[in-house]
Amino acid sequence: MKRGAFFLNTSRGGLADESALLAALKSGHLAGAALDVREIEPPQQTGLLEQLENVILLPHVGAFTVEAQARTFDAVCTDLALVLAGKPPLNAVNVPLPRST
Repeated sequence: MKRGAFFLNTSRGGLADESALLAALKSGHLAGAALDVREIEPPQQTGLLEQLENVILLPHVGAFTVEAQARTFDAVCTDLALVLAGKPPLNAVNVPLPRST
């Protein structure tokens, strides 16, 4: 990343090498970081990232809002209705699609 950049990770902790991130933050190459996921979830112990003033650590709770849960419920019910009607689901990731009749 460019010198002075801020690193944000809200996806998956394993995507970032925390030791490399720590080195970049301590050297000043990165201006700061904000994470709501960690390499090991939940974090096993308090580490060096927690001690840096240019790091913000938050819990990964975006999916636990009332709105997010309602959208998930709606998507699951919609897909279930489609599959029961013999149609492919909208949100399938790695499941076989039903055969058309």
